[in-house]
Amino acid sequence: MTASRITRLTLTHFRNYRAAVLTTSAERVVLVGANGAGKTNCLEAISFLSPGRGLRRATLDDVADNEGDGSWAVAAEVEGALGLATLGTGIDPPRADAATSRRCRIDREPVGSATAFGDHLRMVWLTPAMDGLFMGAASERRRFFDRLVLAIDSQHSGRVSALDRSLRSRNRLLEVRYPDAHWLDAIERETAELAVAVAAMRGQTAMRLAAMLDARGAASAFPSAKIMLDGWMESALLTEPATAVEDRYRTILREGRPRDAAAGRTLDGPHLTDLEVVYAPKAMPARDASTGEQKALLIGLVLAHAQLVSEMTGITPLLLLDEVVAHLDPSRRAALFEELAKLGAQVWMTGADPAAFAEIGSGAEIFTVESGRIRPQQ
Repeated sequence: MTASRITRLTLTHFRNYRAAVLTTSAERVVLVGANGAGKTNCLEAISFLSPGRGLRRATLDDVADNEGDGSWAVAAEVEGALGLATLGTGIDPPRADAATSRRCRIDREPVGSATAFGDHLRMVWLTPAMDGLFMGAASERRRFFDRLVLAIDSQHSGRVSALDRSLRSRNRLLEVRYPDAHWLDAIERETAELAVAVAAMRGQTAMRLAAMLDARGAASAFPSAKIMLDGWMESALLTEPATAVEDRYRTILREGRPRDAAAGRTLDGPHLTDLEVVYAPKAMPARDASTGEQKALLIGLVLAHAQLVSEMTGITPLLLLDEVVAHLDPSRRAALFEELAKLGAQVWMTGADPAAFAEIGSGAEIFTVESGRIRPQQ
């Protein structure tokens, strides 16, 4: 099993970091400092070394240092699935006559997109913004689950984006009073193909993650969960040929044109799938669990997912855990540190109170973050 690790991180004009360098060989990297010092910004920078928009889903312009020229860069020397490599991403100073585009490089050579980073690093993260996941909208849970899938299949976000574009094209065409039927047929054929590809990977991941959660069971200090996807297509693909499901969805789209035209959107498909989570120890929906139980459930889910990524890809993912230990009692905090050590992953953690990491054990390195500066704790 190959572990994803960062040995050197360089930030240039990223958020509140004008220029910062962090070098480490540790299994667990801890960033401590006051609120607003830049701890989460550092994790966000790392998250840009994976496909997508980072752990805050920020726009490219939003993460630039306010005092700079609008450009920013993140670079890391990594030990990953393909050995040693240098990954880099960022944007050039914005120009009025050109759209902002993100540049990605591996060993200083341009690559088409951040999807290529997945060959070197796999990444999983947990942030305070996810604490309301079980109470929030289905779209948030769907986006959360798609990130889990992305850690296994680095092409997944591209397919999800392509499906969204195809659905928008169909919706625009349905706005026309007398749309071209042949053109609609072509768009719906493309939509059905993409929908099945997205749903199939989601369904496979959900099935395997559910089995991993069952296997962890009572052996973990974090409660087990029962998970399932609330989407007919994901369920159908577990027992039916993809071609049959694709044909059925094309029929649904064709017959649903008047309804979808009136609604202004497509009312059936995997773009509406929800993730259902049950708090297993009490056999109740996660949304009905207490705040503490939901937090523990999320941690257990992310730990199980990290194990699944290792099994399915042969790459132990990098973990980014933002302010995870702050609300854990001492026994559960110790249990988390123990599970992270067993996982064999490099873990980056943040917290305001250094005392919360007193029991993290050997193999950890603690850095102090202050006003966009990072230095090893003495």
